Amino acid sequence: MKAKHIQHVYRRIGFGILPSQLNKLSKESKKKIVEHIFKTSQSFKALKVDTSEITDVFVTSMNGKKLEPEVRQKIQKISRQKQIELNIAWIDRLATSEQVLREKMTLFWANHFVCEDNNIVYIQKFNNTLRKHALGNFREFVNAISKEAAMTKYLNTKQNKKQKPNENFARELMELFTLGEGHYTENDIKESAKAFTGYSHNLNGDFVFRKRQHDANNKTFFGKTGNFTGEDIIDIILEQKQCATYICGKIYSYFVNDSVNKNHVLAMADVFYKDYSIENVMKFMLMSDWFYDEENLGNKIKSPIEFLVGIKTLVPTNFKKPKQLIYMQRLLGQTLLDPPNVAGWKGGRNWIDSNTIVLRLKLPSLLLNSAYISNVKNGNEDVMVTTKKEQFKKKYGKRFSTETNWNYFETHFKHVKISDMSAHILACEINDNAKAYLQSLEKVSKQEYCIQLMSLPEYQMC
Repeated sequence: MKAKHIQHVYRRIGFGILPSQLNKLSKESKKKIVEHIFKTSQSFKALKVDTSEITDVFVTSMNGKKLEPEVRQKIQKISRQKQIELNIAWIDRLATSEQVLREKMTLFWANHFVCEDNNIVYIQKFNNTLRKHALGNFREFVNAISKEAAMTKYLNTKQNKKQKPNENFARELMELFTLGEGHYTENDIKESAKAFTGYSHNLNGDFVFRKRQHDANNKTFFGKTGNFTGEDIIDIILEQKQCATYICGKIYSYFVNDSVNKNHVLAMADVFYKDYSIENVMKFMLMSDWFYDEENLGNKIKSPIEFLVGIKTLVPTNFKKPKQLIYMQRLLGQTLLDPPNVAGWKGGRNWIDSNTIVLRLKLPSLLLNSAYISNVKNGNEDVMVTTKKEQFKKKYGKRFSTETNWNYFETHFKHVKISDMSAHILACEINDNAKAYLQSLEKVSKQEYCIQLMSLPEYQMC
């Protein structure tokens, strides 16, 4: 398998591949490499922060003791802090886990089954449900999502009772999660909402089916009539080939190309529809020759998380003040665990605007060079260095304090010439002006050259 194709697959199913790792795989076949990717992501390892202080209070409350207002406020404060911890732990997991594909798929599904909550116990359970089912059976996945405490709160299933059905979850289940807009009727929404009545959870976030609140009458859904439950509705939805096509379209646009090739998607849908195995359809995609076509190489704009984790993958970087990592995500336009709305982030060209592109180009030096951006060619100080402190703060928000492990970078790039570094760090061809500029920098250190490569517009692509 060609080196550029190995790099391509690892950029898409992860956040890149280091030269030392690339060298180990360079003589392997496509089949063996794909098998290796799935083997390393086979097991499930939950991502957890300590929530015992909150769950202990839940146990007290479930035993009949009413929570005092000050206790509720304390829980909310702890939950906000723990959400920051979970965000940071997720970033670290994305950058360091050997289960590369499972973690990248978890990130993908988080922007498909969009959900948010202010309770860290529910947030963490939901996040690990995404991770657990990320490569499993889609039918089981949808059922699990429908019963998550965070989702029953977010889309009001908890308020969905036979006396007064709430249609929010039923609508988004079809429009965003399974079929896509226009592939169902308003009556389908009304009837399916009745099937999900009684879905709820206890204080710990465990699913509870409240039989008395469930509508046990017949419902007519997609031309079928019966005393349907929520699971029956999901079964009927998955009988529609449109469900397989819709999901495969989203997978294709995320992992292959924003411009969807309908023939490729239909071929994926044929595989997916057989058994709704996410692993099987992902294998089919990664084994397909078209996945490695030139038009699909280096053609996607990195999401803010892909951008940040990509830097961290090459040069392990930690923020001395964890909240600055959250702040950086907000500046770039994507904060983990905090989606903009139920439709999630649009992605593609929407990641870039006049403000974020300037920040992205400056960010590698901000993070890896202690907020100092050098101008190696002319030996001049950069404007960000000479700007007065107050002007800097007003324009860029904060000076970031980070710890970087350049020894890790040097170890993995030990046998790579400076002239060959661009092939490992950039996913697409460099324009002529950038090439000329980079050639004038070849006498600098690998560290400085790495930063300069990361500061190019081409580094925004994967």
